[in-house]
Amino acid sequence: MTNILPGLPLIESPLFPALKAEWGLNAEEDRIATDLYEKGYAVFDFPDADLDGRIDRIQQHLGPRYGIDFADPHSNKTHGERRVQDAWQFDEDVRAIAANQAVIDLLSKLYGRRAFPFQTLNFPVGTQQDAHSDSVHFSSLPERFMCGVWLAMEDIGPDAGPLFYYPGSHKWPIMTNALIGRRGYGSDLASAQDPYGPAWQALREVYGVQEECFLPRKGQALIWCANLLHGGSYQNDNRLTRWSQVTHYYFDDCIYYTPAFSDEVLGKLHLRDLISIGDGKRRPNSYLGEELKFDDNELYKSKKLSIWKILKENIKNHK
Repeated sequence: MTNILPGLPLIESPLFPALKAEWGLNAEEDRIATDLYEKGYAVFDFPDADLDGRIDRIQQHLGPRYGIDFADPHSNKTHGERRVQDAWQFDEDVRAIAANQAVIDLLSKLYGRRAFPFQTLNFPVGTQQDAHSDSVHFSSLPERFMCGVWLAMEDIGPDAGPLFYYPGSHKWPIMTNALIGRRGYGSDLASAQDPYGPAWQALREVYGVQEECFLPRKGQALIWCANLLHGGSYQNDNRLTRWSQVTHYYFDDCIYYTPAFSDEVLGKLHLRDLISIGDGKRRPNSYLGEELKFDDNELYKSKKLSIWKILKENIKNHK
């Protein structure tokens, strides 16, 4: 069957049941694809023969940055920094996990566009973060061409503040400022997800969905779709660690932006200027194969542009 909806990821397309038969998926890929389509997440064993060594080196290298006494089993592990962002820039093992070729190939096959990693987050403990969708932080045009991969760097039990999620919530409406009656362009927020909290809570109540926790063993990973509602559980035992790495991926030939600080209906987007972790090369904002060209002005430097002005200029220049 011809994919007549290329503006949707394959695993989120309403044509998924018909398209899947022609992908040439093996049994494991079929399981992962079906879980993503139906539940919005999928669990798999991370494909890296040196993973244990990488985890040990990452813990040794990043450990001092958190200000936590890891040597004392009775110390409070939640008193300190909870994350190091973009450690791939100085830690080769973090970069290698993010740029794992087998994972990139899998995501590319499942989404129908080439994946590239653009951000890493490394955690020694749980986030205890409220339920949220990554779509308000990272989104794309076309929508949904973003996903996260969460890797367990140790066995994680229920008292360590495990990751939780709401199965099927990836199919709910994507939160935008227009949807909740808010202007986002040029705004200033302490937390980009705060304005959408009441709407997510209302959806949870209406759908009656129950959260599920991810209790993985070391080396298991979880892929989640861009709009899956997820967060970090309360940590019952503050002596425990919860080492993990999150890598966020975008896909080629999209416009990349931050919805929390954008007004799509007005054509005002907080655009992202991205580098692929895999090859260190820039991934330009593009639409249907054409890179968007920007004027060298202050609006561009702040990454806050009217996308419609850009498209108009591209059309004029193309003619």
